[in-house]
Formats: sequence, C-alpha cells, structure tokens
Amino acid sequence: MPATRPRVCVLHTVTALPAVFDPLVRKLAPGVDAYHVVDESLLADTVALGPLPRTAARLASYVTAARGAGADAVLVTCSSVGPFAEAARPLVDIPVFRVDEPMAEQAVAHGTRIAVLATLDSTLRPTADLVRRHAVSRGTDVTVTTTTCPGAHQARASGDTARHDELIAAEAQRLAADHDVLVLAQASMAAAIDRLTAGRITVPVLSSPRTGTAQLATVTAHEERA
Repeated sequence: MPATRPRVCVLHTVTALPAVFDPLVRKLAPGVDAYHVVDESLLADTVALGPLPRTAARLASYVTAARGAGADAVLVTCSSVGPFAEAARPLVDIPVFRVDEPMAEQAVAHGTRIAVLATLDSTLRPTADLVRRHAVSRGTDVTVTTTTCPGAHQARASGDTARHDELIAAEAQRLAADHDVLVLAQASMAAAIDRLTAGRITVPVLSSPRTGTAQLATVTAHEERA
C-alpha cells in the first residue's frame, strides 16, 4: 500500500498570503500536501480590540477542524495571533507551528541587540516576547527594540506596495547602525527584504515565510486519519 503524504493546513489572516506561501511549501516542503484557509477577521479583531479570548477560541476551532479534516499539521502564518497558535497545541495530537518561531531563534543567534519592525502594533509584543523567550532558553541576555513603520500598513492596504517597502526600508536603515539584527515581524513584510539587503544595510534582516514554511518538511503522516 503506498505511503500517505502528510496533509497540512496553512492558516492565514491576510488574503494575499496564500500566493506567497504556496510556492514556498512546494519548494521547501515538497513532501506534503497543503491547503490554505484565510480568515481576515482574526487579525482585524486583534488589531481593533486586542488579543481577545474569543479570537483565541476561534483560532483553536480552526486547528481542531483541521485535525478533524485529516491534517497532520497546522502552520499559522500570522504573528499577531501566534500566541493563540501555541495555546491551541494541547487541543490536538498534531504539530501547530508558529511561522515566526524559527525567525526568533535565528535572531537570538545573530546577536544581542535585536530590532523588531512591524507595520501593525498588534504584532510587536507577540514577536518581541517570542524573541525574549528564545533568548532565555539559550541563556542569552538581549535587548529588544520594537518599532512600527508609520504609514506602511496603510500604503499596503491601498495597494501601494512600493511605498510600503520604501517606508520599511527607511525605518530599517535608521535602526541598523545600533542593532545586530533586524526582524521583520509580519510575513507580509517579507517582500521588502530585497530592498533592504540591496541597500546600505549590512546587518542580517530576517523574515518569517521561508524558515516558517520549512518547518513543514518535518511533518509525517498519521497512520490513521480522523
């Protein structure tokens, strides 16, 4: 009987992100079959109202539904709701990955002065907290600076991706002189990385989509599906 390919659910809170992650899954985790789920209200509610228990419960329902549909893993691509992904882990017998976890681990490995950039305030605390936790696990003292890029989210929402990337680059340039590594907290910021690394910024600039997706390469199929 042929081996069953692992099935994974990739859960997004931004409509544009399946087009970003699908090619990455095919390249970095070619042994899995992925399907994508998008619920923009998870992010919208978190931005507007903060990290509500009801939003955590809704994300948990997506995780349990994915397991019920036969998924062997779930990847949550939104850093703003990353803590909710962790909270859902005890509910299922499959991995529930945060997209930003490998990025946070890399950031601590690159130095002790870490800048976390975001275009939404809702992403800063979850990402900074994750970086600090990885530092504690390594026994490393770090200084984490958090900053938003004013106007960048609005530019992206209006379709002006060039302006979005330009604003991120300007803020990154300001921070680079005083930090060992720059962290782009949101998966939607990853497109700006070419502009950053092609300019005068010489410190590492980390984003989450590639390393977050690569986690799926470790997934194996359950012998029995629900």
